[in-house]
Amino acid sequence: MAVNLPGTTGESESETTAPGGRAEARRRGRRAGGRKARRAGRKPRPWWIELPVMVVVGLAVALLIKTCLFQVFTIPSGSMENTLRVGDRVAVNKLAPLTGWEPEPGQPVVFKDPGGWLPPQPADSNPVAGAATSVLSFVGLVPPKDDNYLVKRVIATGGHTVECKGTALTVDGKKVDEPYLHPGDDSCAGLDFGPVTVPAGYVWVEGDHRSDSADSRYHRQGPGGGAVPVDNVVGPVSAVVWPLGHFDWFGWVGR
Repeated sequence: MAVNLPGTTGESESETTAPGGRAEARRRGRRAGGRKARRAGRKPRPWWIELPVMVVVGLAVALLIKTCLFQVFTIPSGSMENTLRVGDRVAVNKLAPLTGWEPEPGQPVVFKDPGGWLPPQPADSNPVAGAATSVLSFVGLVPPKDDNYLVKRVIATGGHTVECKGTALTVDGKKVDEPYLHPGDDSCAGLDFGPVTVPAGYVWVEGDHRSDSADSRYHRQGPGGGAVPVDNVVGPVSAVVWPLGHFDWFGWVGR
């Protein structure tokens, strides 16, 4: 008959004092002690090593975000008011084109100048500042240095026919409802045109401030008849991120 002595747990002596258990406990103790000794023996890296490493890692993360996720652009003119205002910084979704997205009517998009839409950019008067800006622009921490990009709203895509008469903008004969227009503007803003059929692989773009936007309407003599190649489109505007008072979210693929 087993008898539990005072102060015991009722376990058999063979269970609590087995040689194998004691050996395993000693091994665990030695491993734990070794880890503590190694941690205690480590010297903190000096700041002149830690700081460059942190900077490189931060730049790598920023470059990854800019390349695959979002890129920030500055709005330089009032052509998209009041949706986007001068000085607003907008986040453009660069992942969307990589996942099969294609521009759709009604979406604000950023695109590279197809040629002749923007005046030549002045040379930077401060080479050092220009070099620093180029690096920060490359990793996406500041807007592109050359500012060779525009933002407009997609009105029609390849195969659609666009026309403006009087105050009515039509696509394939149907009037386009444009609640985003700048107050006081109508869809044509005194400029009749068309009908224009948008070539395949192109988009027809116009500014929300229709009376202050040199958009597709004014480049009908150029390649594409004023339309912009889809390949030039960086992506849809997803949000106004600065200043915070203008913050607006347009959705993952814009609206």
